[in-house]
This record gives sequence, C-alpha cells and structure tokens, in this order.
Amino acid sequence: MTDALCSRSPVPTLERLLADLVPPPRFADARLETYVPDPRFPSQEQAKERIGRFAQGLGRSSSGGGLLSRLRRSRPAAARGLYLDGGFGVGKTHLLTSLFHIAPGHRVYGTFVEYTHLVGALGFTRAVDVLADSTLLAIDEFELDDPGDTLLMTRLIRELSDRGVSIVATSNTLPEALGEGRFAAQDFLREIQSMSERFEVLRIDGEDYRRRGGSLEVPAVREEDVLAHAAAEPGATLDAFEDLLGHLTQVHPSRYGAMIDDISAVHLTGVRTLSHHHDALRLVVLIDRLYDREIPVLASGIDLEHLYADELLRSGYRKKYFRSLSRIGSLARDGAELLAAAPRPE
Repeated sequence: MTDALCSRSPVPTLERLLADLVPPPRFADARLETYVPDPRFPSQEQAKERIGRFAQGLGRSSSGGGLLSRLRRSRPAAARGLYLDGGFGVGKTHLLTSLFHIAPGHRVYGTFVEYTHLVGALGFTRAVDVLADSTLLAIDEFELDDPGDTLLMTRLIRELSDRGVSIVATSNTLPEALGEGRFAAQDFLREIQSMSERFEVLRIDGEDYRRRGGSLEVPAVREEDVLAHAAAEPGATLDAFEDLLGHLTQVHPSRYGAMIDDISAVHLTGVRTLSHHHDALRLVVLIDRLYDREIPVLASGIDLEHLYADELLRSGYRKKYFRSLSRIGSLARDGAELLAAAPRPE
C-alpha cells in the first residue's frame, strides 16, 4: 500500500532537532567555488567576495596572552553579522551554506521556523546557552510573520551576538522592513531596529537562476498517471490535496522536515488554487522542505503556476509565494522527468 503524508505525524526528539541544524541535502556540497555569479549583476560577485572575507575573520581571538587579553576573551565584544537581502533564486542560500562549510569551530544552520521551534522546545535561556558556543549561527529564510516571532528572534539575535556569536541571515526583506504589510510592525520598531543594527546588509540583485533556461511552467499531470506512478514508485507518497491541507494544520511546520523522511517522490491529486493565507503559508513551508530534500512532485488538478490566488501574490507575503512557485515548479519538472523515465506497461 502506498504511503501518505497524511499518515505521518512525527515528534522529533531534542537530539533530532539539534542534529538537524545543518544545511539540507540540496546544499550539502555548496561551496563558494561552485557559486557562479551572473555577470549582469555585479552585486553577486561582491557578495561572494564579502562572504569569503567574513569567513576568514570568524573565530579569531585577541592576540597576546596577558591578563587583560584573557579578560577580554572571557567577555567577547558583540559580534556583527551579515544579512543577505535579495529576491528568490539569486543564490543567497548557496552563499550561506558555503559559509557554513568553511567556518571554523562549532556552527549551526537552520531556517527561521526551526530556530523558533528549538527555543520553544528548550526554553529561551537554555537555547541561548546551547547556541552560544557556536562560532556561526546561520539563519535561512528570515521572515517575520507575527509579533511573537519578532520579539523572540530579535531577542535571540541580541543575546547571541552579545556573546560573540556571528550571525548571518538570508531574507527577501530588508531588516527595517520586516513584518511590513503583515502586522503592526511600527509597534515593534525598536526591537527590529535593535536587530538590524547587528548586521551589515549585503544586497544581492539578480534573476531567479531556476528560470535562466526559460520558463518553469509545468502543466498538471493526468490523475491516472499520478495514481499509477505512486503505486509503482518505491518510497512514494500519495495524498489528496484537500486531505493534505487538513493534515498540515495538525503538524507544526518545524516538523515538516521529519514528515518527509525517506520519501522518494510526493504525489498529489486534486490540487486547487489557494486563496487563504493560513493554508498557503503552511504549504510554502512544506514546499521549502521538499525542495531542500530534492523530492520530486507529481500533481494533478490545476497547473501549479496557479497554486496561489492573485490576491495572495499581491499581499505582504508575496515574496514567499513567488519563491514557493519557483521551487514547486522546479520539483514538478523533476517529477515530470521521473514520470517520463518510468517503464510503460505493455
């Protein structure tokens, strides 16, 4: 019987949460040498060079062995970090993971939602103690969606940078604009400004590299083909889209990575356009985790370019949705190639 995402409700252990604080499989081999800047956008080469210089300065202690030097090392100066701002598909995550791989000492990597969940599991004080031994804290997809996350993450960044941890984050939004269009950001302006003062902002311009070879529009697969391929593909899952949306309300987004462990391909039937943020934002997180794991998607229903309604694409979350469309298009193309390579029944 084919597995289903709807049958999976993982509860990762604390050990699993900590072990997952590394780059995902898609970026396991990412290095500065393999980042190819688009020559039309000089900021990409500039960001690559700045990341390299930043890596060289990580973990350096004060020179000299006198008492004053030792006292200074026992109370490190507040660290300044980097904030990689730019549109989706310009290579921010590639640069972030490249930095992780060459950084000295202990370093941790996670998405915004993974860190918020870790703090929830450990408690704030213990989370700070656990992360404070790191040379580098890498935060991918920094996007504040609610006031509680704003307060939590700005405080976490302040506490860790005060302990000398260098923090590097990627986002589609400049620090001073976080929360814009989603909640009353002006009510939290002091916290946002305090956080943004800890970063040197690197603006990375460019086009979505996933579209450099042309459009990623992938038409829906016939439902009978989705069903047949799911039944024949080892390690595949098969879910009705409506059932999956309901299941995602019961699983915390930080557990979506564990939910797709050991899956070879995801198959969905009856995909429709989403018009409500609460469904769409959860699906964005799932698509991000599928993309991280390079798991192909085969879907019937609408063409995936119409996954999010126009009003969502005009909202304060529009950058998330456009990134998600780019990523699900890439995964659907992988799914189409998988289907084309499957043996045909006699």
